[in-house]
Amino acid sequence: MAPASGPTLLGVDVLWVATILSGVAAAAVAFAIYAALSVRDPMAKRVKALNERREQLKAGITASTSKRRAKLVQKSETADKLRDLLSSFKMLQDSQVRVAQQKLLQAGIRNKDLAFVVIFGRVALPIVLGGLVALWVYGLDMFPTWGPLKRYALVAGTLILSYKAPDIYLKNLITKRSHAIRKGLPDALDLLVICAEAGLTVDAAFHRVAKELGKAYPELGEEYALTAIELGFLTDRRQAFENLSKRVALEAVKGVVTTMIQTEKYGTPLASALRVLSAEFRNERMMRAEEKAARLPAIMTVPLILFILPVLFVVILGPAACSISDSFINGQTPS
Repeated sequence: MAPASGPTLLGVDVLWVATILSGVAAAAVAFAIYAALSVRDPMAKRVKALNERREQLKAGITASTSKRRAKLVQKSETADKLRDLLSSFKMLQDSQVRVAQQKLLQAGIRNKDLAFVVIFGRVALPIVLGGLVALWVYGLDMFPTWGPLKRYALVAGTLILSYKAPDIYLKNLITKRSHAIRKGLPDALDLLVICAEAGLTVDAAFHRVAKELGKAYPELGEEYALTAIELGFLTDRRQAFENLSKRVALEAVKGVVTTMIQTEKYGTPLASALRVLSAEFRNERMMRAEEKAARLPAIMTVPLILFILPVLFVVILGPAACSISDSFINGQTPS
């Protein structure tokens, strides 16, 4: 006597497929719960970086304990070795170093010595990865059926991607950080207006805004807190605002910095200028949201055709197909 089997669809056991999908769904739920419970406080690391920056501006040193000093000395020695190596090969330019350092600042990385690591990565990654792929393709002949054009395309693509990998990584960090700062900029300007009308000084207003918006927008709170520290310790207040525009790759922040510099220089009312900027940024954010909403139907067309409609057809027509298949099988079975 043949063992009983469940309903089938196109020769596939429906119960077996449902069991596998249930297991995948349970694993996804468990991973989501783990990700939700393991969220770390983003402010701890940023507050630590701000305290270190305050110590640098006060005393001109980069560490307060011997352990931190040892780490920083080791990092500087590594950066010095990389700089000497790049200089010996005539591959180090001052403009290139400045651009890399500015990208690191815009990505939220305060260690300027890592610029030499980025430049060294552009040189070392193509040699290492490109050499390994060339050895894999040509030396070990891992793709014997491929033609010369495909092999060359693989090696050339690896070389190009490995050369661009540090810049792509930094650009991704800058984009994410700029997007996070852009979201909180109108609220920060509104709080600046309130602080200015309440009679607070500019550095106190920046410090208050950083304290209030630090948890909601940690990237923006970090930049405002660092600007408040520099306003309190730097002799040239304009330099503090210019440093803010260099650290954030946003035209909106540059507009705010220009407004702050003009108010410091000419004594124009700060609250009215910031109120106009805040209204402009809110309108811009609303227009950007409307643009995304208008693009949504076109973007959802492909997922609708590829994923939603097939599942809907299976759910609607699956039971009928199973019943018809069972009827044909039972009708052909001899009594």
